[in-house]
Amino acid sequence: MEHRTLAPLGVAALTLCLTSPTLALEARVDGLTGAPASNVVNYLEGLDAEQYSRNHLEGEVRRRTQEALRAFGYYEPDIAVEFEGEEPPAVNLTIEPGPRVVITVLDLRVSGEAEDDSAFREALDDFPLSEGDPLRHAPYDRLRTRLSGLALERGYFDSAFRDRRMEIRPWEQSARLYLHLDSGPRYRFGEINYQGSQIDEERLRRMLPFAPGDPYLAGDLAEYNQRLGQSEWFSSIAVRPRLHEEESLALPASTTHWWEQVDRRGDAGQPDSPAPAMEAPRIDPVALVSATSLYDTQRREVPLDVALTPADRHQFEVGIGYATDVGPRLRFSWHQPWLNRAGHSLDHDLFLSAPEQLLTGQYVLPLEDPLRDSYRLQYGFRQRDNEDTRSLETSVELARRWQFDNGWVQSLYWRTTFEDFTQADESAQVLLLYPGISWSRTRTRNPRFPTWGDRQRLALEYSNRVWGSDANFVRATLDSQWIRMLGTNTRFVGRTGLGAISTDTFDKIPPSLRFFAGGDRSVRGYSYESLAPRDEEGRLRGGQQLFTASLEVQRRVTGDWWGAAFVDTGDAFDDWLPSALNTGAGLGVRWISPVGPIRFDIAHPFDDEDPFRIHFAIGPEF
Repeated sequence: MEHRTLAPLGVAALTLCLTSPTLALEARVDGLTGAPASNVVNYLEGLDAEQYSRNHLEGEVRRRTQEALRAFGYYEPDIAVEFEGEEPPAVNLTIEPGPRVVITVLDLRVSGEAEDDSAFREALDDFPLSEGDPLRHAPYDRLRTRLSGLALERGYFDSAFRDRRMEIRPWEQSARLYLHLDSGPRYRFGEINYQGSQIDEERLRRMLPFAPGDPYLAGDLAEYNQRLGQSEWFSSIAVRPRLHEEESLALPASTTHWWEQVDRRGDAGQPDSPAPAMEAPRIDPVALVSATSLYDTQRREVPLDVALTPADRHQFEVGIGYATDVGPRLRFSWHQPWLNRAGHSLDHDLFLSAPEQLLTGQYVLPLEDPLRDSYRLQYGFRQRDNEDTRSLETSVELARRWQFDNGWVQSLYWRTTFEDFTQADESAQVLLLYPGISWSRTRTRNPRFPTWGDRQRLALEYSNRVWGSDANFVRATLDSQWIRMLGTNTRFVGRTGLGAISTDTFDKIPPSLRFFAGGDRSVRGYSYESLAPRDEEGRLRGGQQLFTASLEVQRRVTGDWWGAAFVDTGDAFDDWLPSALNTGAGLGVRWISPVGPIRFDIAHPFDDEDPFRIHFAIGPEF
């Protein structure tokens, strides 16, 4: 019994000994300050004192200290080493750095076709050292890496360094730096071969950000990969230059979403930051060895192989959510990303909640530029039963859509709506035929919980009895939202909404075109769509104008948990200048959950008898 008890204890003790962490050598530096002193400490941080005898340890400390000082031009330092303690010891370094090496010759050159390439000229211009400056190794090493990266990114696959040396003469306190890159000729894009595509090749070629014969640029390959991903036609995309050994200068095939593949809004590198020109796109390391073995070295063209796997033709999704505005809600979607070789697509969405049921569909016909230009045929059925609103709506819309280089989307549409409604004491069945135009733009960084972003939408609509519509009206809406960060722990969210409708037959305007305020995404502290003009019996009629505004400040508490404080104000009204607005304010909690942000708010309405109202919602602000 005694043996069985001691054996596990011995094993446990042995395990603790084997797994005990290695303690790094603690170093203190006197006689030197700033970056050189910090570099000495960094060089000694990884030194395991237990692996050396005391004499060997002193030698290793001196060697590493000298190496750390040379990086800053100190080649003749006087170093005194003193150890304290036993296992592991601490070390006190007293350093007299001595004279510093100064750059006397600086010869940095690029020859070949890259001599006139602005990216290479910029790299040379950004070099922070000049003749007469104290020597620092890091800028020279970064420039060498940057030039190598640029050569691969920009198609100079025959490039080589003809001269790459640092001549250090400590006895003269001088350094001579030489770096000469001979770029050779620049390769160009060659023929493009598509494999596995179910979409017409001509349509895919229209999405190219380059043309065969254009100078090679790795960023263009990443851009094309992104565009193909945005089409949603394919589940796997690989755009590769064709090499002898099948290696690739581009990223391997990816099954991730297009928005996760390329970040085109990264901050530009600073002159002293490591390899600023190497930020994007990434390059396969194997290509660094094989880049010179390209398919056609005589014509200096790079053929491309585009390997594609079609996306599932039928995609289904079910979602469950909750918001205090509508209570529990369900969403069923059926997405057909491609119907034929022309790339047409069809979507169906069903939304179910207590006050509203909605079925929508959209047929998309891409045009010359499939991502930017299209015709869209939309349909929708909606039933509403909320407060004093009862409505059954059917609509069909034909739209022409353009997306511009600045991110704005313009849509010109014709909408036909039939609505059977009861609003307070007004009941009608109306057929509305009206054109409209809208402009919108959405920009975000980190879509799951945006740290920066904004969204704007302006829409104008006009209806007239002349062409058979049941009502005359002009309607305009403007919505704007923005998100900004102050540091990494403070987040600001703001939004405003404006709307107006001018008509001589307001009783013919259905609830879907009237204005209401209040709710989670409007004025918190008030129930969903409860703010609007009322009739003599206190029933909601809806308004002809709308104004809402909100400002929210969020502060990180810990990890994915944030606290929030907010003020909302607004109303729907019939007069252009209302005498007062309804205002609410409160506190909330935000949790960035795996399924998206969850928002919980307690709001106090200043213009209502209720002391507070709870608001709960799942999903990002926009």
